[in-house]
Amino acid sequence: MKRTGWILLLVAILANACAPNNVKIENDWEKYFTEYKVEGCFMLFNNSQGTFKVYNIDRAKERFVPASTFKIFNSLVGLETGVLKDTATVIPWDGIVRSVPEWNQSLSMKQAFQLSAVPYYQEVARRIGKPVMQHWLDTVKYGNMKISRIDTFWLDNSLQISPDEELGFVKKLYFDQLPFHKLTMQWVRAIMLMEKTDKYELRYKTGMATVGPKTIAWITGWIEENGHPTFFVLNFDTENKSLDIRNVRMNLLKNLLKDAGYMEGMK
Repeated sequence: MKRTGWILLLVAILANACAPNNVKIENDWEKYFTEYKVEGCFMLFNNSQGTFKVYNIDRAKERFVPASTFKIFNSLVGLETGVLKDTATVIPWDGIVRSVPEWNQSLSMKQAFQLSAVPYYQEVARRIGKPVMQHWLDTVKYGNMKISRIDTFWLDNSLQISPDEELGFVKKLYFDQLPFHKLTMQWVRAIMLMEKTDKYELRYKTGMATVGPKTIAWITGWIEENGHPTFFVLNFDTENKSLDIRNVRMNLLKNLLKDAGYMEGMK
């Protein structure tokens, strides 16, 4: 990309996501993606320092199917509208046996989020309904805001969002800057907690969907050390059907965070 193009793209990213003072292109991070032979990008915004690090900035502006990262948004709307009373709300199992054994039971919202239970959140979306869901997509300006079928639109490539937009979305969630009640956002932040040690807290949502020959994978969220949040988005794709994407995804995230000096409680 020509220098002018890079500058314009950076300006657009800063406007949409974080508007930090210091942007660094981390080409050295390519080695982590090369190790698994995947194409991807990684974005890291340290809020307290105002530093923004990006690998593959071109991809950061491309929109992709959000897959199960949309459960963050779906949770917010479900709670805000009363479809979900709270994070303990149970939706009974419909009796259909699915490929993930943990899904074949009645689940609370918290359990469904952490197990990434698609059937639970499909039912949440059906109960919300298309007009209400569309209202919230438009209000938040989530990605391209497109709905096809109400219980598949975040999986079938109708709805799309860029890594840059995902980063801006989770940052707003952290700081209560989304148009939902504070309790709604507090509840969702709580169920996003996946790891807690004496050095850090890691909150995120994963996602994975197949589009044509490619599998798209995500992790979006933040790591918090000493009360200081750093927001991240990992996005990649592969055509290798034998790749253990779940393990690769987590290995990539932790390798990248460690490379940037995180997970040691020093930030």
